[in-house]
Amino acid sequence: MATKLKPVDVVTIGVGLTGTILAQELASTGLKVVGIERGRWRDTEHDFAMPGVHDELKYVRNKELMQDLSRETITFRNNASETALPMRQLGSFLPGEGVGGAAVHWGGLTWRFLPWDFETRSQTLARYGAKQVSEECTMQDWGVSYAELEPHFNRFEYLYGVSGKAGNLNGKIIPGGNPFEGARSQEYPNPPLKTAYSSALFAKAAQSMGYKPFPVPTAANSRAYKNEYGQTIAACVYCGYCQFFACEMGAKGSPQTAVLPVLMKNPNYELRTLCNVTKINLDSEKKRAVSVTYVDSRGREFEQPAELILLTSYVLNNTRLMLLSGVGKPYDPATNTGVVGRNYAYQTPSSVTCFFEDKNFNAFMGAGGLGIAIDEFNGDNFDHSGLEFIGGGFIQAGSNGARPIEVRPVPQGTPRWGSEWKKAAAKYFNRNFSITIQGACQSYRGNYLDLDPTYRDAYGLPLLRMTFDRRDNETKMSDWLTNKAAEIAKAIRPSKMNVNPRRGKYTIVPYQSTHNTGGTVMGADPNSSVVNKYLQSWDVHNVFVIGAGNFPQNGGYNPTGTVGALTFQALEAIKTKYLKRPGALA
Repeated sequence: MATKLKPVDVVTIGVGLTGTILAQELASTGLKVVGIERGRWRDTEHDFAMPGVHDELKYVRNKELMQDLSRETITFRNNASETALPMRQLGSFLPGEGVGGAAVHWGGLTWRFLPWDFETRSQTLARYGAKQVSEECTMQDWGVSYAELEPHFNRFEYLYGVSGKAGNLNGKIIPGGNPFEGARSQEYPNPPLKTAYSSALFAKAAQSMGYKPFPVPTAANSRAYKNEYGQTIAACVYCGYCQFFACEMGAKGSPQTAVLPVLMKNPNYELRTLCNVTKINLDSEKKRAVSVTYVDSRGREFEQPAELILLTSYVLNNTRLMLLSGVGKPYDPATNTGVVGRNYAYQTPSSVTCFFEDKNFNAFMGAGGLGIAIDEFNGDNFDHSGLEFIGGGFIQAGSNGARPIEVRPVPQGTPRWGSEWKKAAAKYFNRNFSITIQGACQSYRGNYLDLDPTYRDAYGLPLLRMTFDRRDNETKMSDWLTNKAAEIAKAIRPSKMNVNPRRGKYTIVPYQSTHNTGGTVMGADPNSSVVNKYLQSWDVHNVFVIGAGNFPQNGGYNPTGTVGALTFQALEAIKTKYLKRPGALA
């Protein structure tokens, strides 16, 4: 029997990027807010101190900051004809666990999705017609425009101190920035990071081919910066330990640097760690959430009543909790009905690695997002007529920090072990860099999330089952984009090149990106979306779901900047509309 606790105004389920912002803003209005986090407390001073924070074996190989799969994992299959099996080791993606979530170990790249990304379906059909899209593709418009989200993008960038260079200020194209980005109302809060040698070579080659390279926007702060909450984010020292690691310098925008120090002093906020929410409890009519049930580290069960429940955990966890709680109708791919679990998507990365005999890049140095990119082949920035695919991605080169256990590139044809492999690994460790392509991924009827009928977690609850594979659209797109990157690479004149487009069946084993999307998608139609434009559940009005699960399909950018904008979009709706008059907002 669960112990029933005193009611509060708001519960956030998950204390990461979205949960900390929402809690700080709502607690500051006088509301009593409880943040429930199944992982442990982490802060910069005690947990991310040198030299231990640079332990590659601990953080990269043993996944110290990631989800504990011994207690909860997912099952995976490529299609519905296969039997899904549990993911026993983290591989393709790395959900975080603990206070701060995945925003502790993220690489820092902070993009705004293109205006086209929010109207993918309508814009594609208008320009190319229905034949450009496969019958199985379930892509849809978001129900919100870039223009509506622009002020929220801006606020998130200024909260996290993002470093970059504007390319489109109020409709005016600015040299040195990204000319393809949506119009922005302000310059970035911080200037770009320094330019790595590899980035300079890439930029020179790209410019010679008529492209317009620009610095990648990143939350690795280029200088000491104070945000609106009065929190100082330090200046990056280019140590090369961003992705997979926390920042010992406090120089990466994260909950720990931007929000938590002030949130934890707020008397209206209470944080409960090592507590796992197992269910959202609904009233008898299934129209309103009344409480959440959670289990603490001692195995005790509690019920926390609340007026407003915010799902602010990772994509996969938000979807699973809705399915376990009966919030929204589960998606059925056979009939293409229902919504929860619909439109799961990923991304389509590829690369071209350049090797040199006479150049040294000090690959061990770098920062998250330190790079120069081009955007000519992202979204619908180029004519797709006759290409038999839609979407694209950005192409970049930079230095994010090569680590000796994980990063040992050698030219194709090198033996995979033995003395020749050792010589090549040592020779080329500092004599290579990669041109990387991050491609989009559309949503399809056969790609979805549901509850596994066989496997269960440590609490006896069904695991989340992922059914996913890329389609011809993504394979053709990856070939085309990778060939464009290879043309730039040839202009740099390396001695050798590895060209690696993304082909074949998707595998969940090697790391690719933690850019999972869908499952709790937003939209204007309750028949094809889980939440409305304000991220409010269509079915249960006092439940809001915030995260990359809201994306109806995935674009060619990293998702965090857009997740930040959606957080502030939901926050504004809650503060200015919902709290004044609780009920359906759309």
